[in-house]
Order: sequence, then structure tokens, then C-alpha cells
Amino acid sequence: MKKVTIYTDGSCLRNPGGKGGYAAILKYGGKNREVKGGEPTTTNNRMELMAVIVGLEAISFPVMGVSVYTDSKYVRNAFTKGWLSKWQVNGWRTVSGQPVKNKDLWLKLLKLYAKYQFNIHWVPSHQGNKLNERADYLARQEALKQ
Repeated sequence: MKKVTIYTDGSCLRNPGGKGGYAAILKYGGKNREVKGGEPTTTNNRMELMAVIVGLEAISFPVMGVSVYTDSKYVRNAFTKGWLSKWQVNGWRTVSGQPVKNKDLWLKLLKLYAKYQFNIHWVPSHQGNKLNERADYLARQEALKQ
């Protein structure tokens, strides 16, 4: 069984409603694997979530631990500040009573969390982290293709 580290990033040109891309880089057993994609009309937050989802979905072997690195405070805070738990208790409504955005993706991510119990870490963007920079580049290239 292997430990997996995943670096993710999402990009949206003209957020919201612009072309978007996402990318994840899986690092395990001395190997790197890149997964990526995009959507023609989206938001940056959706692309950040998609990056984490596709990264986790790309795991095709038994693991003994998964760490996800993201530069998205939206994704990080949902886990570390208890937003996800509160949203579920509140019937997928925010503190102000509004429907939670991207509920469909949060539900997918929660299923993956139940499977992998991953740790989530925040990494500042554009600060020289090689794999974060690579994920950023790939996500942007995917957005430009849309």
C-alpha cells in the first residue's frame, strides 16, 4: 500500500461564468501522474473542487494515506473550519440561509472523504512550490482550451 500526495488547482478565466480548467498531480511511489480537464462555463470554486475530486478519483490502488494540497481557501476552510458539517446540519444552507453553492460537487467530495479520510493542506499559490505551480499551469492550459 502506498501513501499518495495530491496537488490540485483550478482556474477560471473571467470568473464567474468563464472558461475553466482543473488539474491534479498525484505523487506516489516515486511517480507523478497528472489528471486534468475543463468546462466551457464555470466558476473558479467549481474548478478548485473538481481538481480535488478528479485527483482522488484517479487513485486506482490500495492506499495507506492520502494528503491533498490546495491553494483554495474555499476548499480548505470547508474542511478545517467545519463549514461542511454546518452545511449538512443546516440542510445544505449557509449561515445566512442561502443554498450552498456547488452542493453537487461537495456531495461527491464527501463520498471520497469517507473512502480515503484524506488530510487537506493549504499551500500558498505562486510561491515556488513546484507541484502547485505545475497544477496551476495545467489548469490554466485546460481553461484556455475550452
